[in-house]
Amino acid sequence: MKRNPLTLRGSERLRLELKKLKSEDRPRVIQAIAEARAHGDLSENAEYHAAREQQSFIEGRIKDIEAHLSNSEIIDITSVSSGGKVVFGATVDLEDQDGGAKVEYQIVGDAEADIKRHLIAVSSPIARALVGKAAGDIVDVVAPNGTRSYEIMAVRYV
Repeated sequence: MKRNPLTLRGSERLRLELKKLKSEDRPRVIQAIAEARAHGDLSENAEYHAAREQQSFIEGRIKDIEAHLSNSEIIDITSVSSGGKVVFGATVDLEDQDGGAKVEYQIVGDAEADIKRHLIAVSSPIARALVGKAAGDIVDVVAPNGTRSYEIMAVRYV
Protein backbone atom coordinates (compact mmCIF):
# COMPACT_ATOMS: atom_id res chain seq x y z
CA MET A 1 0.00 0.00 0.00
CA LYS A 2 1.28 3.45 -0.93
CA ARG A 3 1.84 5.68 2.08
CA ASN A 4 0.85 9.34 1.80
CA PRO A 5 3.45 11.98 2.63
CA LEU A 6 2.78 14.18 5.65
CA THR A 7 4.98 16.88 7.13
CA LEU A 8 6.04 16.61 10.76
CA ARG A 9 4.18 19.85 11.54
CA GLY A 10 1.08 18.55 9.74
CA SER A 11 1.10 15.31 11.70
CA GLU A 12 1.37 17.29 14.95
CA ARG A 13 -1.62 19.45 13.93
CA LEU A 14 -3.67 16.35 13.10
CA ARG A 15 -2.72 14.70 16.42
CA LEU A 16 -3.76 17.84 18.33
CA GLU A 17 -7.09 17.96 16.50
CA LEU A 18 -7.62 14.25 17.21
CA LYS A 19 -6.86 14.76 20.91
CA LYS A 20 -9.32 17.68 21.10
CA LEU A 21 -12.04 15.71 19.31
CA LYS A 22 -11.64 12.74 21.66
CA SER A 23 -11.09 14.57 24.95
CA GLU A 24 -13.32 17.65 24.57
CA ASP A 25 -15.75 17.52 21.63
CA ARG A 26 -16.87 13.89 21.94
CA PRO A 27 -17.67 14.08 25.71
CA ARG A 28 -19.45 17.43 25.21
CA VAL A 29 -21.74 16.07 22.49
CA ILE A 30 -22.43 12.89 24.48
CA GLN A 31 -23.52 15.10 27.39
CA ALA A 32 -25.72 17.17 25.04
CA ILE A 33 -27.40 13.99 23.75
CA ALA A 34 -28.03 12.81 27.32
CA GLU A 35 -29.57 16.18 28.25
CA ALA A 36 -31.75 16.18 25.13
CA ARG A 37 -32.95 12.64 25.91
CA ALA A 38 -34.00 13.79 29.35
CA HIS A 39 -36.42 16.25 27.75
CA GLY A 40 -38.63 13.41 26.55
CA ASP A 41 -40.08 12.84 23.06
CA LEU A 42 -37.07 12.47 20.75
CA SER A 43 -39.04 12.63 17.49
CA GLU A 44 -39.68 16.37 17.88
CA ASN A 45 -36.54 17.25 19.84
CA ALA A 46 -34.37 19.54 17.68
CA GLU A 47 -31.54 19.63 20.24
CA TYR A 48 -31.33 15.83 20.20
CA HIS A 49 -31.19 15.66 16.39
CA ALA A 50 -28.60 18.46 16.20
CA ALA A 51 -26.43 16.77 18.83
CA ARG A 52 -26.66 13.42 17.01
CA GLU A 53 -25.66 15.10 13.75
CA GLN A 54 -22.71 16.74 15.47
CA GLN A 55 -21.75 13.40 17.02
CA SER A 56 -21.80 11.81 13.57
CA PHE A 57 -19.52 14.56 12.21
CA ILE A 58 -17.08 14.20 15.14
CA GLU A 59 -16.90 10.40 14.84
CA GLY A 60 -16.37 10.69 11.07
CA ARG A 61 -13.58 13.23 11.53
CA ILE A 62 -11.90 11.03 14.17
CA LYS A 63 -11.93 8.06 11.78
CA ASP A 64 -10.67 10.27 8.95
CA ILE A 65 -7.71 11.62 10.97
CA GLU A 66 -6.83 8.17 12.33
CA ALA A 67 -6.82 6.75 8.78
CA HIS A 68 -4.64 9.61 7.51
CA LEU A 69 -2.15 9.17 10.34
CA SER A 70 -1.94 5.40 10.00
CA ASN A 71 -1.45 5.57 6.21
CA SER A 72 1.09 8.39 6.22
CA GLU A 73 4.82 8.61 5.95
CA ILE A 74 5.94 11.51 8.14
CA ILE A 75 8.71 13.53 6.54
CA ASP A 76 10.85 15.97 8.52
CA ILE A 77 11.51 18.63 5.89
CA THR A 78 14.35 20.21 7.85
CA SER A 79 16.43 17.08 7.17
CA VAL A 80 15.66 16.92 3.44
CA SER A 81 18.62 17.59 1.16
CA SER A 82 17.36 18.68 -2.24
CA GLY A 83 20.05 20.95 -3.63
CA GLY A 84 17.78 23.99 -3.78
CA LYS A 85 15.06 22.24 -5.76
CA VAL A 86 11.37 22.33 -4.87
CA VAL A 87 10.44 19.09 -3.11
CA PHE A 88 7.68 17.92 -0.79
CA GLY A 89 7.62 20.15 2.29
CA ALA A 90 9.43 23.08 0.68
CA THR A 91 8.17 26.61 1.15
CA VAL A 92 8.24 28.45 -2.17
CA ASP A 93 8.07 32.21 -2.76
CA LEU A 94 6.46 32.97 -6.12
CA GLU A 95 5.89 36.10 -8.16
CA ASP A 96 3.01 36.17 -10.64
CA GLN A 97 4.38 37.14 -14.06
CA ASP A 98 1.04 38.73 -15.04
CA GLY A 99 0.90 41.43 -12.39
CA GLY A 100 3.74 40.96 -9.97
CA ALA A 101 1.65 39.66 -7.05
CA LYS A 102 3.83 37.74 -4.61
CA VAL A 103 2.64 34.62 -2.83
CA GLU A 104 4.19 31.97 -0.58
CA TYR A 105 3.14 28.31 -0.50
CA GLN A 106 4.30 25.26 1.37
CA ILE A 107 3.87 21.93 -0.42
CA VAL A 108 2.27 19.48 1.99
CA GLY A 109 0.34 16.21 2.04
CA ASP A 110 -3.25 16.07 0.86
CA ALA A 111 -4.54 15.62 4.44
CA GLU A 112 -2.97 18.86 5.67
CA ALA A 113 -3.60 21.13 2.67
CA ASP A 114 -5.29 24.42 3.59
CA ILE A 115 -5.17 27.19 0.99
CA LYS A 116 -6.11 29.84 3.59
CA ARG A 117 -2.87 29.01 5.42
CA HIS A 118 -0.93 28.81 2.12
CA LEU A 119 -0.52 25.03 2.44
CA ILE A 120 -1.00 23.39 -0.96
CA ALA A 121 -1.39 19.67 -1.61
CA VAL A 122 1.47 17.90 -3.34
CA SER A 123 -1.13 16.57 -5.79
CA SER A 124 -2.40 20.06 -6.77
CA PRO A 125 -1.62 21.48 -10.24
CA ILE A 126 0.61 24.24 -8.85
CA ALA A 127 2.62 21.85 -6.66
CA ARG A 128 3.09 19.41 -9.53
CA ALA A 129 4.37 22.27 -11.70
CA LEU A 130 6.80 23.44 -9.00
CA VAL A 131 8.36 20.12 -7.92
CA GLY A 132 11.87 19.72 -9.30
CA LYS A 133 12.29 23.41 -10.15
CA ALA A 134 14.63 25.91 -8.44
CA ALA A 135 14.83 29.62 -7.64
CA GLY A 136 14.91 31.70 -10.83
CA ASP A 137 12.84 29.21 -12.84
CA ILE A 138 9.59 30.28 -14.53
CA VAL A 139 6.76 27.77 -14.23
CA ASP A 140 3.47 27.65 -16.09
CA VAL A 141 0.60 26.37 -13.98
CA VAL A 142 -2.47 25.04 -15.76
CA ALA A 143 -5.41 25.66 -13.43
CA PRO A 144 -9.19 25.65 -13.91
CA ASN A 145 -9.19 29.44 -14.43
CA GLY A 146 -6.43 29.34 -17.07
CA THR A 147 -2.66 29.12 -17.32
CA ARG A 148 -0.60 31.32 -14.98
CA SER A 149 3.14 31.95 -15.07
CA TYR A 150 5.15 32.31 -11.88
CA GLU A 151 8.81 32.97 -11.18
CA ILE A 152 10.25 31.04 -8.26
CA MET A 153 11.88 33.71 -6.09
CA ALA A 154 13.09 31.46 -3.24
CA VAL A 155 12.90 27.89 -1.98
CA ARG A 156 13.15 27.23 1.78
CA TYR A 157 12.98 24.12 3.94
CA VAL A 158 11.61 25.15 7.34
